[in-house]
Amino acid sequence: MPTAIDYEYDHSLYGVEHESGPFDVTPEIIATYTRSVGEDNPIFTDADAARAAGYGNVVAPPTMCALFERGELPDIKLQFGRRQFHGGQRVEPRAPVVAGDRLTASSHLKDVYTKTGRSGTMVHVVWETTFRNQDGTVVAEVQRSQVVRE
Repeated sequence: MPTAIDYEYDHSLYGVEHESGPFDVTPEIIATYTRSVGEDNPIFTDADAARAAGYGNVVAPPTMCALFERGELPDIKLQFGRRQFHGGQRVEPRAPVVAGDRLTASSHLKDVYTKTGRSGTMVHVVWETTFRNQDGTVVAEVQRSQVVRE
């Protein structure tokens, strides 16, 4: 029979929204991100091509919102392990983000759970962030996982 993993954290953070922003989406930020990920679709690199495709300006690649996540989230006071690392992220684009948009973010603690594998037990801390543009339209939802190991 498996042994229960002993870890504690601040459960009061569930359901509490943490606001951040605003984040201005500039053509320069889009160009830098587009180059860094090797994107060459003209709507991401050329304002005229983006306008011809029906957008108001150059479009940000769908995963760019993850750049705006900041370390401003509260400490959950996890009582487990010492080593932390990025456990992955999932980005769900909901609407186009274009140069000139101003985004805000609202984050909440989504889940805290354990997994045990060959290297031992790890605690996963999952935050979910919703990004909205200046019109209040949800443009992306991002889930990010931080992993803590013994």
